[in-house]
Amino acid sequence: MSKLKFALIGTGGIAQTYAMAFNESNCCELVAVADVNKDSADAFAEPFGAKSFENYKTLAENSEFDAVIVSTPPNSHPEIAMYFMRKGKHVLCEKPLCLSVAEAKEMLECAEETGVKFTMASKFRYVADAVKAKSLVASGILGDVIQFENAFTADVDMSKRWNSDAKIGGGGVLMDNGTHSVDIIRYFLGSISDVLAVDAGATQGLSVDENVKMFAKTANGVVASVDLTWGINKQLPNFISIYGTNGTLHVGWGGSKYKLNNHSEWTVFGKGYDKVQAFKSKLENFRNAIRGEEELLIKPSDALASVEVIEAAYKSLNQNLWQKVIEKSESVGS
Repeated sequence: MSKLKFALIGTGGIAQTYAMAFNESNCCELVAVADVNKDSADAFAEPFGAKSFENYKTLAENSEFDAVIVSTPPNSHPEIAMYFMRKGKHVLCEKPLCLSVAEAKEMLECAEETGVKFTMASKFRYVADAVKAKSLVASGILGDVIQFENAFTADVDMSKRWNSDAKIGGGGVLMDNGTHSVDIIRYFLGSISDVLAVDAGATQGLSVDENVKMFAKTANGVVASVDLTWGINKQLPNFISIYGTNGTLHVGWGGSKYKLNNHSEWTVFGKGYDKVQAFKSKLENFRNAIRGEEELLIKPSDALASVEVIEAAYKSLNQNLWQKVIEKSESVGS
């Protein structure tokens, strides 16, 4: 199997998982790394025998590669991603995709104009248990889905991280983890028509939202509830729970299971969240899509929709009102 050559821009925390994923992949290899901290770029690149640079433009001019991973803070995503698109490079861009719907549309239009593969790197669609759960729900085994729950709750000091600087990250926990939540809901249930976001208080005194409850109505009438917090360690065993007319399904951190109403026992179908497996699958799906061997699991239209929903959610958070989501993603970059 021929390997796809990747460059990586940004060697922060998320990049460390990419490193582990490259180590496990037989079809993707890392050949170039750039970070504004050259020492960090050097250290990251060394185990792979990759070239290292402190500027992404210098990397582009002095390296041979097929695709680039943009893992810098969100406010830099449009500039970097479109720079590489215009050089004919395929772009896998970390989430949140960008800070506004306008920027997202510009990125998708650039990808269409240049003919490259482009999408958002949201890991949870690639978690093996989530993929199995999606198949189970689609099979109809749970009957009609009535309620959907998602929770990302942890006690994490965000005071010194860019994620809590709105100028860099675009918001707080709603922007950061909520982007994952929106993508998960859409993966299982389809497009979102309305959202309501409520500020649930502060624990760290940040200038951005720290604890948020979000409710989403899907186009097919299912209500999804989302619990997001940086300040409370709820130690919840599951991050996805789906309740249907015929049964219940949980996707958990340490294992996944479902139980039908007429059964007394749970059926275990997975071992839980495996972050490295998800990143490896994400890389390989992108590689295979570039080679024309399979479809992108997250399409450009999904990336745009995530920004549209989050933008509407922030309007709701600020006004304490349900907000209509106008998804134009079906006609853009689908």
